[in-house]
Amino acid sequence: MSEPQIVNTLRTKRDELERIISSYEKATTAARRDLAHINATLELLERESLPNAYPSRLSIARTFKRGELFALCRAALAETPEGLDTRELARAVIRARGMDENDTVLRKAIGFRIVQAMLRQEMRGLITGAGKHKGARVWRFGNIA
Repeated sequence: MSEPQIVNTLRTKRDELERIISSYEKATTAARRDLAHINATLELLERESLPNAYPSRLSIARTFKRGELFALCRAALAETPEGLDTRELARAVIRARGMDENDTVLRKAIGFRIVQAMLRQEMRGLITGAGKHKGARVWRFGNIA
């Protein structure tokens, strides 16, 4: 037995409406994403006299001149014969350069650079590793006694 024409027409109309709803949902998703981007941009442009509200992140690759990082570490190590760990050296370098000591991302980045510089100097024999303190490597001049 064949289906009545009304059933075929209704099924066709149902399929068409499902396709239309699906396309509207995709358009709504795209519109919501665009709105979120516009709101974020407006928030950045409308902030008033809050320069540190969104601190910019930049590469510290060229922040220090060649040998400057080790020179700052050497100056900090000269004050303490027992040595300093990497975190303390990072704070000393940040303080010497007049940077923000509360910026944890900056402290970590400089800490990684300090480890690289100090390992190179350790291979040359200028610095020795004096163990670890709370998971951070301790550095000092001369041989370990």
